[in-house]
Amino acid sequence: MQQRSEETHARILEAANQLFSKNGYDATGVAEICLAAGISKGAFYHHFPTKQAVFMDLLDEWLSALDAGFQFLHQQTENIPHIFLNMADMVGRVFQSADVRLPIFLEVWTQANRDPVVWQAAIDPHRRYQAYFSALIQEGIAEGSLEPVDPDQTARVLVSMAIGILMQALFDPLGADWASEVRHSMLIFLNGIVRRVA
Repeated sequence: MQQRSEETHARILEAANQLFSKNGYDATGVAEICLAAGISKGAFYHHFPTKQAVFMDLLDEWLSALDAGFQFLHQQTENIPHIFLNMADMVGRVFQSADVRLPIFLEVWTQANRDPVVWQAAIDPHRRYQAYFSALIQEGIAEGSLEPVDPDQTARVLVSMAIGILMQALFDPLGADWASEVRHSMLIFLNGIVRRVA
């Protein structure tokens, strides 16, 4: 029974993910999600109280996967510049796979302008990633691999670069090899802060 419940939960998320990406959050109703998932409205409301709850669950799921990937890279990589480069490669693979989740980020930003609950859910990880990157930069300065830059300001530049590339890839998916662009942009970024041994 529990396995069936988990499968239904996963089907709802997958259907909503596809529909939100294709049609947008506002244009997607609970009825469309139920139809795509092959479930009744009763089953939907057994798992989620609202459409927004599905949206928030999807956002949380994606961010958790990103966090786990970053954490793994941090544990497996020898120094901070390599961690940043490996992170860029990981994000680049998501871009290259034309991951259906990417358009949802536009939906998150759109909904965040209208809904304080979504805004809070979006701004918290934004601030958390800035703090995380700032801590990585401080670690790189301490290990001697990075120049003594302002960690907070440098982290904001990194987040701005990531959001900028994401926006370009969403608006013009065929405009470049975005996986390569992510890596090249990170190399340019690192070139400005990696410490040169005299």
